[in-house]
Amino acid sequence: PDSTEKNIIKLCNTYISSFPAIVEEEKPKQSSVFPEAPAPAPKKPVKKVIDTGLKKKPTTKKISSVSSSMAKITGAPAPKKVAATKKLLAKTAPVKERTLDQEALMGQFKTPSAAKKENVEADSDSKIATRMGVLLAISSLTDSSAKVKLDLPVLKIVIGFLMAFGLGDGNEAVRSASRNASRDIVAKFGSSEEAISFLLPQLESVLKTGQADESSLGPISSEKVPRSVATTDLRKEGVVVSLGSIALYLKDDTDADKIDGIIDMLLNALTTPSEEVQSSVALALSKLMKKGRTQQRIEALLNNLMTECIHGKTLASRRGAAYGISAVVKGSGIASLKKYDVVKRLEESCTSGSPSSKEGALFAIELLSSRLGILFEPYVIVLLPALLKAFSDSNDYVRAAAETTVGLIMSNLSGHGVKLVMPAVLEAFNEPEWRTKQASIHMLGSMSHCAPKQLASCLPKVVPKLTEAFSDTHPKVKSSAEEALEEICKVIKNPEISSISSTLLSALTDPANATLRALEALISTEFLHAIDAPSLSIIIPVVHRGLRDRTATTKRYAALISGNICTMVNDPRDFVPYLPVLLPDLKSTLLDPIPDVRSISAKSLGSLTRGLGEATFPDLRPWLVETLTSDEAGSVERSGAAQGLTEILVAGGAHLTENVMLKEILPLKSHPKAGTREGVLWVLTFLPSALGQAYSSLIDSSLPALLSGLADDNEVVREVALRAGRVLVKSHGKAHKDKILPSLEDGLRNEDYRIRVASLTLLGDLLSMLGGTKVAKGNADTQDDIRQAERAQAQIALVLGNETRKRVLSSLYLSRSDTAAIVRQSAVQVWKTVVSVTPRTLREILSELVDQIVSALASGDPERTQVAGRCLGDIVQKLGDQVLPEIIPVLRDSLYRGDEHTRQGVCVGLSEVISCSSKEQIIKFLDIIVKVVQDALCDDNDLVRKMASSCFQSLHQVVGARTLDEVVPALLVGMESTNETAKARALKGMTGILSVRSHELLPYIIPRLLKAPLTISHADALGSISAATSDTIYIHFNTIIPTLIAEVASVSKVDDNNEEKEREEATRRCSRAVCHNVDTAGVNLLISEVASKCTSDKESVRKEACWFLQIVIEERATRADFYEQVPIIIRELLQRLNDSSQDVLKSTNLALNALSKFVPAEELVAHIGFIRNLIASMVSDARYRKGGVGDGEFLLPGLNQPKGLEPLLPIYQRGILYGDSTVRETSAAGLGELIKITSNKYLAGPFLIKLTGPLLRIVGDRNPSAVKIAIVQTLGLILTKGGPALRAFVPQFQTTFVKALSDPSRMVRIEAIKALALLMPLSTRVDPLIKELVASSLGKSSNVSVETAGLVAIQTATLEALAVVLRHGGKKVKLPESIPSSLEAGKELVVHEDDGIRESAAKVIGYACELLGANEANEVIQEFVVDKMPTLSSSSSEVKHGIACICRRVLTTSIGEEIDSKIYDSISSIIQILMKDDKSMVREAAFVAIGAVLGCSDDAKSSLSRLEKSIAKGMDSKEEIEVQKAVAKGLCITATKQPGLFRTQEGLFLTNNALKLAMSGAQRVQFSYNDFLWLALDVGNGESGLDEYLNLAHFDQAKTMKAIYSKVLVKIKSVDDSD
Repeated sequence: PDSTEKNIIKLCNTYISSFPAIVEEEKPKQSSVFPEAPAPAPKKPVKKVIDTGLKKKPTTKKISSVSSSMAKITGAPAPKKVAATKKLLAKTAPVKERTLDQEALMGQFKTPSAAKKENVEADSDSKIATRMGVLLAISSLTDSSAKVKLDLPVLKIVIGFLMAFGLGDGNEAVRSASRNASRDIVAKFGSSEEAISFLLPQLESVLKTGQADESSLGPISSEKVPRSVATTDLRKEGVVVSLGSIALYLKDDTDADKIDGIIDMLLNALTTPSEEVQSSVALALSKLMKKGRTQQRIEALLNNLMTECIHGKTLASRRGAAYGISAVVKGSGIASLKKYDVVKRLEESCTSGSPSSKEGALFAIELLSSRLGILFEPYVIVLLPALLKAFSDSNDYVRAAAETTVGLIMSNLSGHGVKLVMPAVLEAFNEPEWRTKQASIHMLGSMSHCAPKQLASCLPKVVPKLTEAFSDTHPKVKSSAEEALEEICKVIKNPEISSISSTLLSALTDPANATLRALEALISTEFLHAIDAPSLSIIIPVVHRGLRDRTATTKRYAALISGNICTMVNDPRDFVPYLPVLLPDLKSTLLDPIPDVRSISAKSLGSLTRGLGEATFPDLRPWLVETLTSDEAGSVERSGAAQGLTEILVAGGAHLTENVMLKEILPLKSHPKAGTREGVLWVLTFLPSALGQAYSSLIDSSLPALLSGLADDNEVVREVALRAGRVLVKSHGKAHKDKILPSLEDGLRNEDYRIRVASLTLLGDLLSMLGGTKVAKGNADTQDDIRQAERAQAQIALVLGNETRKRVLSSLYLSRSDTAAIVRQSAVQVWKTVVSVTPRTLREILSELVDQIVSALASGDPERTQVAGRCLGDIVQKLGDQVLPEIIPVLRDSLYRGDEHTRQGVCVGLSEVISCSSKEQIIKFLDIIVKVVQDALCDDNDLVRKMASSCFQSLHQVVGARTLDEVVPALLVGMESTNETAKARALKGMTGILSVRSHELLPYIIPRLLKAPLTISHADALGSISAATSDTIYIHFNTIIPTLIAEVASVSKVDDNNEEKEREEATRRCSRAVCHNVDTAGVNLLISEVASKCTSDKESVRKEACWFLQIVIEERATRADFYEQVPIIIRELLQRLNDSSQDVLKSTNLALNALSKFVPAEELVAHIGFIRNLIASMVSDARYRKGGVGDGEFLLPGLNQPKGLEPLLPIYQRGILYGDSTVRETSAAGLGELIKITSNKYLAGPFLIKLTGPLLRIVGDRNPSAVKIAIVQTLGLILTKGGPALRAFVPQFQTTFVKALSDPSRMVRIEAIKALALLMPLSTRVDPLIKELVASSLGKSSNVSVETAGLVAIQTATLEALAVVLRHGGKKVKLPESIPSSLEAGKELVVHEDDGIRESAAKVIGYACELLGANEANEVIQEFVVDKMPTLSSSSSEVKHGIACICRRVLTTSIGEEIDSKIYDSISSIIQILMKDDKSMVREAAFVAIGAVLGCSDDAKSSLSRLEKSIAKGMDSKEEIEVQKAVAKGLCITATKQPGLFRTQEGLFLTNNALKLAMSGAQRVQFSYNDFLWLALDVGNGESGLDEYLNLAHFDQAKTMKAIYSKVLVKIKSVDDSD
């Protein structure tokens, strides 16, 4: 304890020694009513103000002696009218910050009488530091580690010292340290009763008087103890804190009043205008909230403090009340916020009320957040709208308080708190109101106060929003964004970024002009420190903008920075939030058209992957592979994706690279899509150089992909493959030549010329690299080029070794003779690069080269064989006699020892040798060469013989005719040999020669082969020769074809001779071979020669000529080159259908079958008109030539045999179904004509069905009327021929014909009516048909047109059809109402206004009456005829015409003879009246009806006598022609029903009148009366009728009748009296 006391005294004396003394002056220098301002200190203390977070404008002059504590309290800008005194205002310039001079404030408490001028001893920083050190040492005594105990005497010294000197010190910092020290000493050592009994009175005394108890100082001098009024006030401020500490040790029950008093004192002390005092008071106050009766006072305390905070008159009182609120809440617990609605009241005050209320509420929120920390976070989100509103307040002080509050809140936020606050702030940013947006910006800027961890998480969202604000239209929003960014820049810790922050900010505010400058500044900066989160937040938007720029430089710089930036951050996790922004831009620049941009972007991605790990980019590699293989991507995009993938794989290490390449990339080399294959090759382009020597393990697996890419069909793929190959050669060629060289040599022999070109290019690169030169361009014939090639050749020999060099150079020289020009050019350039003297090098590599040539000749590949042959010829040209002795024996030995491929190659090589050698050189070896050529010509292999023929041609060109003399005689002898093998070999040899020299040999050989009789060997030889001479043999067809036909015709007659049969087969084989092998140019000659034999008078020749046409068609079918001669073939074959020979007919049928089988039907349809005319001409000739059948039935022999019509049917069917209207009409009519000339026997059921289907299918189509007529007529013929076999088709026929009744064409309707008549015998269900026809006739069917003209025509046709159905099928009716309905329809329409409908309706009535019986007939006539007699004279002509038609139709039927006699008499009378009617139409119908009346008469002769004069009047030449014709028609009816009547005396008068009209009337009248005379004289049954007439007639009439009988009547076949 003694040592402790001594040390403390020393410390106190040290403090006092550095304490400034105060000396009072006796006389003032000047008198004034205001206190004199203190003398200026040597160094002005720094003014501290509350930081508003906004940019402050500098003041023109600062107050010198402002207290730092007051500056903190009054840091906001002051209103203009607030000032301490006028004197103070006069000495200072106007400022915008609210500051208060502490000494001026203290001077307010001095009275003028008490005020004295003081001269203060100068203070200094060293003295202040000494005093601060002493106080810190005293404060450290309370530390538990010090283990110091102060007894009461020492405690008194310490407390007395602090009260006297520390709390009265003139320096604010020293006073604050003194307050803290006294507080801590009291709290640590004031718990004992003794200490409390000392401390409590001591502190209360100081609080009351402001004077320290100097007696407690003990040994410490009290000389310098300050005793001024200001000092007493300072002691009162400071002692309150200690008093709060001593209150902690008071007892709750006994000292409750004291505790309450202390609390009240502390609350009063909160009004002290000092931030340090208020803070210390609040700290002490919070600890007393649970002492004594304080818990019961919490609500009252909070209410008072809230009122003072919101409505306080002074800034200090509001600020102090805010401290008090925070202390009470802190001490009483967080629950008091909700319990007493503190937050709600603060929120209301923030949003409404006066500016001072808002400012006080903001103070309270700030201090609550500061004191409660993380516990206050849940209330921040509630207060956020109020804070945002405060930011946009019109009062400067409110905005400053809001900024300070938000800054403090942000600094205390946790990571979770940032997540809660951020969405609301960002949402406020998107509001259209500019003040709200400005407030949001201020709050975003305040986030710079967040803790480093939270700052890193929020800045990626904050800075983009702030940069977005620069595009806002409101200037204050822009300026706020700038200020917020400056706030963020202030927290940047990286000195390099801080140095260029202004440049970066310029890039953010003006990205169009400053982005490139900012990127250049970043690139040029040398970073020695890690980049922190604020730095990243400023850099990334600039980089983001740069990556999206149009200029390549900007994008390149931005990509470079993106890749490097992750290596300069302490924690890579700080960079991860920016990846969603940067990665899409890097992907975009990776696919940029500019290569540099793609390259740097790829490296940046690799750097990012290396720094952050591939797990950070889970979708990057799949995206790259997808882009690499996408169809939509172009070459540029695939290149970029491949480069990026390469860098990522390299960053992942060799194991990952190998795994991905082998399992994912290389298997795609044979993908069907060209884009995918291209992508694989792009990877192989970039990977070797990027991976370095580590790529060696992938060379073997990547070479097949390269080679397949070189042969790709797609040009782009080939270009990329070549590029990849060159990269591989350049980067790994020297080190891995043993792996690369064999693949390139194989590529030189590849069948695809593209691979050969690429392999040559790569081989040239490799050899030039090994030889230390470059691939020659142009002629490369200069001396420098030659010397360079010499050096390269020596270097290559040294590197590769002699054997490998020979092998490579031999392969290279072979490529100089390639079939592709581009390969040859490339090979020449590479050869000139590495070979200086070609002949010398050839002699060096000759043995290896010959071996490769022979190997290529024997490869079996035609192209390689040709190349080897050319190379051989080239060697012979260059080396001549030096190589022939070596080459020819090798070729001869290879011919006899090798397989067929080798023999082919030998022939090619020998041909080239012959072509490239002189005649003198060849003659030296002629014996060997001729023998080799002859043996090769007779080889069993076709290709060998073909090559040998070419070799023979070359030999003939060099040596001349001597070649033929050496070879041909030997072959001719061999062809006559009895040895079949020798004969076959000789024939093969001869064929080979003929294939190249046919013009010279054919005239010599063909006569020998065709010598009669044609032997089997000669026939086979001729067939073989025709194959070899296809382009020349047709010149000799005038000899060959007749001979072959004659030979086949002669041999085919022999039946039992086997030898002749074999000869026939050989001849037929030969004929087929000739037809098959002849060139297209000879087909015309071939067919002409064959056609000329089709009309031969020899049956066998005609038969074989038809067979020859058949084989021509069959053998030329695939080439289809005889279509122009098809008309000739059709003509000859159709004419043979009328041949008398059955054998010829069969041969013709087979030939026609071949024609329809092998020639497309659409081709034959083009000749359908020609076929029809040809058949018509044949039928006409057959009918009317001498011995013809005339008008009788004619059946064409060729069609009347089994399947005779089968060959022609497809042609007609095709024309009917698919031809145009003309072709359809021709086809349908022609088919009908064919059916007419074919017997029913050969029109079997299935065949007719095959005919019927197409016709029924197209008859309903929209065809012209002519087509429909032809089809309906043909269908009628089929019905006639087919009969019951077509019963299954009756519904289709019926539907077709009924539909045709509605056709616009009258002829179609007529043909349909006729066809319905033919259909009736087959029809079994007549009732539906009658019902439909009745409906149509009455105009009730849907098929009937609404047009009147059309309706009349259709009704007429329908009635006619109904009459036909009733006549031919009426007896099949099963329903009782069918016939009566028909009769009713007739009755209804018989009075129609149209005469055609009336006539047709009368027909229906007649046939219906016939079916219903005599009673119905009598009723009908009674109703429509007899009952009309009284009004007949007044009736219309239509009614009269209908009466006549009904009478005629009813009496004409079989029921007419059963009519009641009275009714009959009435009919007779009415008809006679109508015969005299004025209307010709009525008279016509009446004259026809009178014929029916006469026909039904029981006494025809008397009736005729009675009526003949009336009838004769109608035959008068003055009468109308139609009436005259009507009389003839009526007489025909009478002649039919009363046979022989007109060959009696009573009928003679009318017969003679008819004879006159038949001789002298109009032509139409003549025809009508000719028909009558034919019926009257019964010409069809002979001349007996004529004789009867002649017996009665006079001479003149008899003579005339004989003449007309012989000239006209006998030629009439029949007369149709049905109409």
